[in-house]
Amino acid sequence: MSDTLPMPVSTLSKAQRSSILNLVRRAARAEILPRFRNLESGEIDQKKSHQDLVTEADRAAERMIARGLLALFPNALIIGEENVADHPEVLDKVADAELAFTIDPVDGTWNYAHGLATFGVIVSALRFGTPVFGLIYDPVMDDVVLGETGGPAELVMPKRRKRRTLSVSEGGPVEDLQGYLPLYMLPADKQAEMAALLPRFERVLSLRCSAHEMRMLAQGHVDFVLSAALTPWDHAAGALLCQCAGGHVAMLDGSEYNAAKRDGYLLCASDPATWGRIRDTFAFLLDLPET
Repeated sequence: MSDTLPMPVSTLSKAQRSSILNLVRRAARAEILPRFRNLESGEIDQKKSHQDLVTEADRAAERMIARGLLALFPNALIIGEENVADHPEVLDKVADAELAFTIDPVDGTWNYAHGLATFGVIVSALRFGTPVFGLIYDPVMDDVVLGETGGPAELVMPKRRKRRTLSVSEGGPVEDLQGYLPLYMLPADKQAEMAALLPRFERVLSLRCSAHEMRMLAQGHVDFVLSAALTPWDHAAGALLCQCAGGHVAMLDGSEYNAAKRDGYLLCASDPATWGRIRDTFAFLLDLPET
């Protein structure tokens, strides 16, 4: 099992990374923040269920970010959450794309639509499905966690012109661990067994927002994040940022993570030993044959 994600060379210059962040900040100011706590009922729609929402802010911010990325990178594949909802065939191109960008314009839409400030914007750059750059932006606080292949994860506060290098936690035994997992997103026949295991940990929660869960992991405030129902816009940036902060990233079955994967469970944790303890605890999810 590898300690790290594959390490292709990032093709983004410092100026390009700065342009992407500025684009995301502009989209947040223009399309996301003005609608926060101001949405009319007609501006909130259901996708698959009443738990899976989309708003006018999601659609407008994604359009703006996608246009900006294509202006910067005309040949890139753009994988936006809302566009993929109408054109799912785009996901079939991820593994073969030399350069692709994922966009989650408002991650944590349920929170956003209900007036909770726990939401963010996630953008990643991929090379053949492997994350090489990622950012998770908090529009409310106007700060961002970002990183690229081979570099550190950093918390950047543009207005205050401050930058801080991040490190994951020290990990430890299961009973001392805190983390996030989406109990409601697990298969129905696995939820009761998972719920019975949660008291073994110090604390396990869900923020209903991959953006802030992964930010908390990269900052060392929690020890792991288990993700299900894999989508590249939710998970690619966070997986890379965990790695950049010194963490261990792999699928629960031990295989390498790639944004082209749509099945299985992604486990990001503070170090290989902690990852292994969590994997052993959650091994029932894999339905492996007994030996």
